[in-house]
Amino acid sequence: MFRLVDSPLGLLRLQASPQGLSHVEIAAAGTPQEAVSSVDQGDAGKHSADVLDATQAQLAEYFAGRRRAFELPLDLPETTAFRAAVHALLAEIGYGETVTYRDVAKMLGRPGATRAVGSACGTNPLLIVRPCHRVLRSDGGLGGYAGGLDAKRFLLTLEEN
Repeated sequence: MFRLVDSPLGLLRLQASPQGLSHVEIAAAGTPQEAVSSVDQGDAGKHSADVLDATQAQLAEYFAGRRRAFELPLDLPETTAFRAAVHALLAEIGYGETVTYRDVAKMLGRPGATRAVGSACGTNPLLIVRPCHRVLRSDGGLGGYAGGLDAKRFLLTLEEN
């Protein structure tokens, strides 16, 4: 089940299954404003809708500066073991904190895997909820971000206040 929600970053596309939230991404320009949903029915559809409701509410609290961490059931798509480890580590970076791609590689015991960490951050299915915006280049620069550098800059500024 899918839902589009407004945010300070523009439209966010949320996706959930009955097991939990599976994707949060910035919607492509020109995406229609109305919500998009699959043909989910019954209890499964109700649970998916409940997950999307909770996600939308927690994102609103985050953008209002009233939430620092997300408490949502997750249903993560399959990926490689390395990318899964990077994505899990992203959830451990504290609100308002930043680390470098090199720091993440070292935390994973793979100090030479800086580029692979960057690539894994680029495939993060839970933009904002698993905060890859908190990972910077080794020189402190912003580096890439799936939502664009303006979005990364906005999120970092939001967390500084």
